Amino acid sequence: MILILKTLLNLILPNRCAYCGKIIESEHSICTECFSKLHFISAPYCQICGTPFETGTELASSSHLICPDCLSKKPITRLHRSCIVYDDFSKKTLLDFKFNDKIFLSKLFAKWLKVAGADIFEKGVDVMVPVPLSFQRILKRKYNQSALLAYDLSKLINVEVLPHTLIKIRHTKPQAALSENLRLTNIKNAYAVKNPNQIKGKRILLIDDVMTTGSTLNECAKTLLKAGAQSVDTLTIARTLKK
Repeated sequence: MILILKTLLNLILPNRCAYCGKIIESEHSICTECFSKLHFISAPYCQICGTPFETGTELASSSHLICPDCLSKKPITRLHRSCIVYDDFSKKTLLDFKFNDKIFLSKLFAKWLKVAGADIFEKGVDVMVPVPLSFQRILKRKYNQSALLAYDLSKLINVEVLPHTLIKIRHTKPQAALSENLRLTNIKNAYAVKNPNQIKGKRILLIDDVMTTGSTLNECAKTLLKAGAQSVDTLTIARTLKK
């Protein structure tokens, strides 16, 4: 009976590509054409921050590559990984997810996060923490996209989500409209840990949708480490690449 109902439902409301809307077989997925347009991040990449290297015979043969930035300064986070490159094609759907109520995309993105975060999960994660929004932004947007991602990923990897431990205590300007230097000052001291005992001595996985300069993730990581976290890894759907 359940199979019959599911078949009827698929006829009435068929599965569609999350990007272009074309009818496809699998739910919470994308069509072959759209998949080919996405730039998924794969090895070789920096083993710390996940920045991809240009593919080459020498690079591809190494599993211990570290980028110049991570060699020159000690990273705040233990590891960072992202699923795809933030570009013109991926941008529209990510903005729809973030601002236009297309929260169904969270289930698709969670599948990608599980794959992209394999290195992090191998090192060990105790709890997941979404990057929080200010009270004003929550009222306007009605949901926190990072929290949705964390909950859907939690169902796939069976790791607890702490949605209210890291909080935003100061409303800030949107980071996207600011230069890298202004982003740092804009976000400084904007976060706090509400219940330090929940994270003390634990390995935290910080979840967000997009990493651009990394200033927001780094500020959140500093706050968590100062409150007693053992380590902080970061995982996002997409990231911009330096030109």
